[in-house]
Amino acid sequence: MTIPLPGTPLPAHAELVRALPGWGYTDVWSSEVSGADAFTPLALASVWQPQLTLGTAIVPVFTRGPALIAQSAATMAAAAPGRFVLGLGASSPAIVEQWNGLPFEQPFQRSRDVLRFVRAALSGEKVSGDFDTFTVAGFRLEQPPVERVEILLAALRPQMLALAGSEADGAILNWLSAEDVGRCVTAVANPRARIVARIFVCPTEDAGYARSLGRRLISAYLTVPAYAQFHRWLGRTEQLGELWRLWSAGERAAAAAAIPDEVIDALIVHGSAADCRTLLGQYVTAGVEVPVLAVLPTPEVRTVEDLARTLAELAPAAGRR
Repeated sequence: MTIPLPGTPLPAHAELVRALPGWGYTDVWSSEVSGADAFTPLALASVWQPQLTLGTAIVPVFTRGPALIAQSAATMAAAAPGRFVLGLGASSPAIVEQWNGLPFEQPFQRSRDVLRFVRAALSGEKVSGDFDTFTVAGFRLEQPPVERVEILLAALRPQMLALAGSEADGAILNWLSAEDVGRCVTAVANPRARIVARIFVCPTEDAGYARSLGRRLISAYLTVPAYAQFHRWLGRTEQLGELWRLWSAGERAAAAAAIPDEVIDALIVHGSAADCRTLLGQYVTAGVEVPVLAVLPTPEVRTVEDLARTLAELAPAAGRR
């Protein structure tokens, strides 16, 4: 489950997080865009529910220094020994440049360098050296983790997917259909690599509502250059070409309207809770080891109690009753 959940204050998550294992959930994963940071919700969850695995998806490699990333990861690993997974990723020009005032340059090299540095630092090494995108002189963690921290890499295209398979412990995927998973797994090229995917879930039988919300999200995300290139690589140039053309021309409403329903249905899981569970199962069958639900708001969910009921209905345990 992705936390924080939409429209829910962070303190109100305590009872929901405590209930997750009983519903069949194993993990909570954070995200970091313009809401909560990646670490604070996980730190709270580590206290609220000590049974859960905690993961970041993702910590941007540009917006914190390499040593600070290592420090934060080591702190989380101390709070949840053996239960913390560090997900790193390049993020996007909007987040890095427009919101944080930092240059978004050489994202592949920066991701590789931070991955290598953090891996060495978490092992307790004293790290000095000239990486391609930064230089470090004599950094050593005061208290390195007792247990090895798994590090995953957010990856969209062959070069980054291959790096996730060769130097990280696996890949974090995003904005893809179940049918797209196999191509990504092939590019990772490591049968031991863990494959995590964030999957957007809109649990409502109002298909019009789900598609309207999906259209807004897809037009915002898949016009980002990295995601646009990802979907070109996946073979959606014909389906999404009009979206990209109109978006570049500044015709935002027309661009969103140009997204075919079949693309929305492929990228946004929606329908009844049972339908959603079936569709999520297709991701697992295709090779996703950890499907991370990002539950979207629906007209049916108005209270925290409604949300709890929805999460319970979506959970794996619900399908076994």
